[in-house]
This record gives sequence, structure tokens and C-alpha cells, in this order.
Amino acid sequence: MLSEEEIPQDGMGTMTMSEERRMTIAKEMASLQGEVDDLRKLVNTLLTIIMEEADGVQSGAAPMPPGAPRAGISM
Repeated sequence: MLSEEEIPQDGMGTMTMSEERRMTIAKEMASLQGEVDDLRKLVNTLLTIIMEEADGVQSGAAPMPPGAPRAGISM
């Protein structure tokens, strides 16, 4: 990303329309990339939770009905 000192300017010290548009697009893309990264972390967390304890039996957190088989149960 360009710093304020690196922003191209016309002869009067102001940015042209296309340069302003490029800066706006760059800022929007950076913001969207941050959102994508946050959502990717959330999805990975949720998938980890789903895969680790789909029915809670691995940790013993799920109650076992009397006489139920110990494998092949999914809630």
C-alpha cells in the first residue's frame, strides 16, 4: 500500500480521479481481505469442533443410554 508521501499527484499537488479510484479500491480490497481471513479462521474453528466431537462420545460428555452399543451412534 502506498504511504501518503508515495501517492502520485498532478502538477498542483492533488490526485487525479483514476489515482483516487485506485487508492479507494486498494483500501476496499485490504478491508475485504481482513474479513476473508476472519471468516476462514471461523470456518476452520467450526470444522475442528465438528470433527473432534460430532456426537460428544469421545470425551464422555454425551450421556449413554443403558444397553446402547458404544460405537456407531450419531446424534
